[in-house]
Amino acid sequence: MLERFKTIRDHTVNICKPLEIEDHVVQPSMDVSPPKWHLAHTTWFFEEFILKPNFKNYSPFHPKYNYLFNSYYESMGERVMRVDRGNMSRPSVGDILKYRKYVDQNMIELIPSLPKNLYSLLEIGFQHEQQHQELLLTDIKYILGHNPLFPAYKEDFKEYNGRLLNAKGSYLSFPEGIYEIGFKGDGFCFDNEKEVHKVFLQEFEIAEQLISNGEYLEFIKAGGYQTAAYWYSDAWAWVNQHKITSPLYWHQIDEQWHRYSLAGLEPLPMNEPVTHISHYEAAAFAEWKGLRLPTEFEWEVAADKLDYGQRWEHTQSAYLAYPGYRKPAGAVGEYNGKFMINQMVLRGASIATPENHSRKTYRNFFHPQLQWQFTGIRLCKK
Repeated sequence: MLERFKTIRDHTVNICKPLEIEDHVVQPSMDVSPPKWHLAHTTWFFEEFILKPNFKNYSPFHPKYNYLFNSYYESMGERVMRVDRGNMSRPSVGDILKYRKYVDQNMIELIPSLPKNLYSLLEIGFQHEQQHQELLLTDIKYILGHNPLFPAYKEDFKEYNGRLLNAKGSYLSFPEGIYEIGFKGDGFCFDNEKEVHKVFLQEFEIAEQLISNGEYLEFIKAGGYQTAAYWYSDAWAWVNQHKITSPLYWHQIDEQWHRYSLAGLEPLPMNEPVTHISHYEAAAFAEWKGLRLPTEFEWEVAADKLDYGQRWEHTQSAYLAYPGYRKPAGAVGEYNGKFMINQMVLRGASIATPENHSRKTYRNFFHPQLQWQFTGIRLCKK
């Protein structure tokens, strides 16, 4: 546990090393948090959930950091509004790194003698920080990708390390039947992956590969963003209100399509999976193709035969509790359960997901209009 703690905490800092100081404070959107805030909030979790309530001799680093770096935990007190996280020029990045060092030193001293009843909470702290490592990369991309200079995060960063996609992919067939869904066995899972339950599925066919940039470009050229028949009503309103005409980070320059990646602005790679697609866009593309998105249950049943992990994959399933779900007591109960409304489930993992932080039962969830995550499209036949 001690070595895991050190490795995970160091990785978060290493993600930020290519940044300039100024990059740490920018918040171009309510859905994006400044890198400085991620560095502090992940530290806040260990201080507020483990150190302060369980070790009476612990002295907090700063009396107001709970207010500054609480995210959405109502039971942990008041907090800075999410949209105002980028307005805090102080504490400085240097102060935040001192905060991390202070909390880390205390945790490193305590972990070897940590009571066993706190092991599960420490594990949640690990998993929580790994989630923020992925959010860090996606937020950094949004910050740099909305700078007119399109600065590279790392010039050698690869946003796809799989095989190039074929023009025509094949489909995997699964028979009608009753299947078990949910996490089972030993090891960690989030509470929203429980309880194990059975679902009945009709026979279905799911694509072996993701939709490519080239395939999605065909949708654009066919007038997909101008044809209301492909879109949900809310989605069509979103397209028109925000003048959406392509995936996030796509730019047409001198009649050629480019994309901003963490390596900088580059010609659009046609045989790589499309990414930064909202659920609205994924569903509209599926309708245009005469196909559909899989349910999260179909995806989980098929997962062992899929090559997944490059993009979070949209499903047509609303984010809801499984039968038998019980929200944990206390502040930890706010982690997943209170978000089970108005969001859609994504499955798999992405190029930004930390190592050993994905599994086929993992349920990611976002509002249907959001594009900033590394999201892609896998389709099923109707």
